[in-house]
Amino acid sequence: MYFASDNSGPAHPEVLAALARANTGYAMPYGADIIMDEVRETLRSIFEAPEAAVYLVATGTAANALALATMCAPYETVFCSPTAHIHEDECNAPEFYTAGAKLSIVGTLDQMTPETLRSSIEAQQTRGVHGPQRGPVSITQVTERGAVHSLAQIKALSDVAKSYGLGVHLDGARFANAQAALDCSAAEMTWKAGVDVVSFGGTKNGCMGVEAVIFFDPTKAWEFELRRKRGAHLFSKHRFLSAQMQAYLADDLWLKSAKQANINCQRLASGLRTVEGAQITNRPDANIIFAELPRAAHQRLAAAGARYYVLAGDIDAGDPNEPLPCRLVCDWSISEELIDTFLDVAKG
Repeated sequence: MYFASDNSGPAHPEVLAALARANTGYAMPYGADIIMDEVRETLRSIFEAPEAAVYLVATGTAANALALATMCAPYETVFCSPTAHIHEDECNAPEFYTAGAKLSIVGTLDQMTPETLRSSIEAQQTRGVHGPQRGPVSITQVTERGAVHSLAQIKALSDVAKSYGLGVHLDGARFANAQAALDCSAAEMTWKAGVDVVSFGGTKNGCMGVEAVIFFDPTKAWEFELRRKRGAHLFSKHRFLSAQMQAYLADDLWLKSAKQANINCQRLASGLRTVEGAQITNRPDANIIFAELPRAAHQRLAAAGARYYVLAGDIDAGDPNEPLPCRLVCDWSISEELIDTFLDVAKG
C-alpha cells in the first residue's frame, strides 16, 4: 500500500522490455541513436509541432533547470507559485543552472492568477540596474497541491507574460495526468495556450528515469544543447533514455498510465469520504490527495504497512481522534484491491 509518491512505483513492463531491446549491439552515442530520431518525430506529432526541438534528460530537475537556464539570463527572475517544484523541491537548481537568476514567488496559492502574476511582474524591474530584470513565467501542471490548470487558466497566465514580452515554461512532471484530466490535446495544453517550453515528464508515470524538454521555437535549441552538455546531463549511452521514451509514447502508454493513476486517485478519494473523521483538503483533479485522518487511522495504516507522508504531528502519541494531515499519491500500478484494503484499514 504505497501512496508516498508516484516516484515509488515500478517502471512499466513495456519500458523495461524496451530497455532490454535497446541493450543489443551498438548505437551512436549522445542522442544520435536511431531510437531518438523516432522519439523526436513522435513527440513532434503528439504536440502538433513539426519544427519543435526535442531533447531528453534523466530527471525532472534537470529538465526544469536547464530549460529555465536557456530562457533566463543570470540577472533576471523567474515568476512561479510558492508551491512550484522549482521553488520547493529542487535545491536551488534553477538558480544554479541560470548562474544566479532568482525566483519571484507569485501570490500565496498553488495556482497563480493573472492578477497576482501581473502584480508580481510590475513589482520587478523597478530599480534599474540595481534590481532583477523580468524573466520567464513557470507554470506547474499538475500543481504540487494536486490541482490542474484549465486551458483557460494557462492561456490567461501566458497572455499576461506575453504582454510583458516574457517567455512561458510549463513544468509538466505530471503532464500526462493533467492532459488526461482535461481530456485535451498536448498542443492545446501548451503552445496553443501560449507555452514556449515544456518539461514533459515520464519518470512519475511508468518510466525508469526520463523526461523530455520541448522548445516550440527551435531558435534556442543549440543553446540548450550546450547547457545540457556543460551541466553534465548529456548521456553518452543516450539510447537508454530514448528507449524508455519510445516505449512510453508507443500506443499512448503515457496517456493510458496517467488515466489509470487518475482513476485510482478518484477511487481512493471516494473511499476516504466514507472514513469517519477523514477530510479531503485539496481539489484532487489528477492523482494527488491531501487529506486529514484521525491519528488512530494513521496508526492502523502504519501497522498494516501503508506508506505515505504524514505532514505534521506525531502519529504515535496524542489524542487518537486528532486529525493529522497527509499526502497520498496514486500511480498507474496500484491495484483496486490495495486501494480497498487501505480504506478498510483506515475505517478500522
